[in-house]
Amino acid sequence: MDRQELAAFLRTRRERISPADVGLPAGPRRRTPGLRREEVAHLAHMSTEYYTRLEQARAPHPSREVLAGLARALRLSDAERDHLHHLAGAPPAPPGPSRRVRQSILDLIHRLPDAAATVISAGFEVIAWNDLAAALMEDFSAVDRRDRSLIRRVFLGPDTGGRRLYGVSDADEFARNATQRLRAVSARYPDDPEIAELIRDLRNGSAQFRDLWASHDVEAEPTLRKTFHHPVVGPITVNCDVLDISDRDQRLIIYTAAPGSEEALRLLSVIGTQRMTSANER
Repeated sequence: MDRQELAAFLRTRRERISPADVGLPAGPRRRTPGLRREEVAHLAHMSTEYYTRLEQARAPHPSREVLAGLARALRLSDAERDHLHHLAGAPPAPPGPSRRVRQSILDLIHRLPDAAATVISAGFEVIAWNDLAAALMEDFSAVDRRDRSLIRRVFLGPDTGGRRLYGVSDADEFARNATQRLRAVSARYPDDPEIAELIRDLRNGSAQFRDLWASHDVEAEPTLRKTFHHPVVGPITVNCDVLDISDRDQRLIIYTAAPGSEEALRLLSVIGTQRMTSANER
């Protein structure tokens, strides 16, 4: 724990926040910039005496709960929160998989007219997609967030036409690889309630998942090609390229037509998501 650096960091973060930023009146007698120490202590749910000792480099090692309260009260960014924990000698556990997609990635996937593209969170949720991906797989904007989980779908359904995952014939391979990835994800985010709930639901609802989970394997094989059995244009075989977005623990998956499927994917891009409604109404 670097008490001097921690004290200076807290002081500079406090001084940059105005009372109005946190809904407090400015008052007539403020002689220093930013918030007062007692205001930070109140917002962080700790005693003014203890916070004062932190800024004076005299306090004992703060707990994770104290650090979390300070991060909220001082409106720290993710990088600042991590720095705070390191200064206090307590590197933070990641709070959970990020679901925020960088604007540059969103722009990229919408500039791929001949490829379907999705962004998948570490928890296997589809968190961004382009129009061709919606036409190939599902209009994700029309389903609840819970139903955008690929691993939940492959193990718990719905099962349509004897296939569990958007008509993909190699669902068992995806199920195995996804389970191995989820095992590693659960170690990275041990305190995330959504990951814990997902694992609990899968264990309770799928014997196949329970068997795969019991293996404790974490080395997932990349899927380089898969075939979608589309209800309108028929089978479409695509190459799968996966790009890691490491700073957010996300994956960008780009599906391009394999030889022989170019025309089917091109036709699907013309038909668009309208085909889904008409196909489901039959």
